[in-house]
Amino acid sequence: MRRLLFAVTTDLNYDQRMQRICASLAQAGYQVRLVGREWPNSKPLTAQPYEQHRLRCWFSRGKLFYLEYNLRLLLYLLGQRGFAAYGCADLDAALPTWLRARLCRLPFVYDAHELFTEVPEVVSRPAVRRLWLAVERFVVPRTTLAYTVGPALARLFEQRYGRPFGTVRNISRLAESAPAAQNEGYILYQGALNAGRGLEALLEAMPAVPARLVVCGEGDLSDGLRQRAGELGLLQSGRVEFRGYVLPAELREVSARAAVGISVLENLGLSYYYSLANKFFDYLHAGVPQLISPFPEYQALNQQYQVAEVVPELTPAALATALNRLLGDAAHYQQLAHNCQRARLELNWQHEEQELHRLFAALWPAAQAPVSA
Repeated sequence: MRRLLFAVTTDLNYDQRMQRICASLAQAGYQVRLVGREWPNSKPLTAQPYEQHRLRCWFSRGKLFYLEYNLRLLLYLLGQRGFAAYGCADLDAALPTWLRARLCRLPFVYDAHELFTEVPEVVSRPAVRRLWLAVERFVVPRTTLAYTVGPALARLFEQRYGRPFGTVRNISRLAESAPAAQNEGYILYQGALNAGRGLEALLEAMPAVPARLVVCGEGDLSDGLRQRAGELGLLQSGRVEFRGYVLPAELREVSARAAVGISVLENLGLSYYYSLANKFFDYLHAGVPQLISPFPEYQALNQQYQVAEVVPELTPAALATALNRLLGDAAHYQQLAHNCQRARLELNWQHEEQELHRLFAALWPAAQAPVSA
């Protein structure tokens, strides 16, 4: 049995992409260990069909966090034996993982959840971006296997580094039956509360929308968004509810009861522009129409399946108009919801994981047994 180790900087309870990938590989016969970060408010690890380990750090954010985590990860990896490959998600865990793989001459796997050097938090700080670009230019050409979340990002990586990139989209697993939860009529945003997600404009739009907004997640804008919601009177009236971090199993229930999902982004960098977020598929599998931005990956899927309303710009007026149309036009809404149910039969993890299995099987040709170290 081949043993695989993956490293991430996230809390393992909330990284749905790595949960799907590790579970699929475990079910395919690999022995998988996923290593992540323990936060001060982390909940006990949820049971999974693979091994889990969390590293405890003193620092929670900024340069000291990345420095400390990478040092702790390196020390941890150097003490591990018996693995056939080492992998990581994104650049912030790449250097120690690459070094461990290099020292024992084993495959190094790179899962690009995003174009890390083009996220708004990095683009807005030129010195920080130069540092991460240097890491990217060093790491990516040295990968044994590399893949990312969508075809557009895969093409961009291939053009930038002249090496093939696979695509494993972060699609929800198809349930045996369609979601049966009752539509409670609220608008749902799930994900990080960070810059470029249209959240400020969404709050400003809510006074003109006859519905409640439920927000699941935390991030850099958490305090500011709560403060602004209070200033608008949305907290006092119950029109906006911040639920903080929500475990994936509970989040699926929350999504199934929503009327509309929010999956919009501002064009603050190539990572957002070429993104394909898991929430798009989460809403689709819940049978919930959603708002999307006119970016390539979302546009292509929506043109094929017609499951969303496109918002041309992220202004309060545009968001209010799109939301009121969805909530007020019953025929249009029902058609989008019906299209979601049809699309989930094609866009699901059961189909997507076949590509994941193909990529990993190619790491070790049948005639060549891997050397563990």
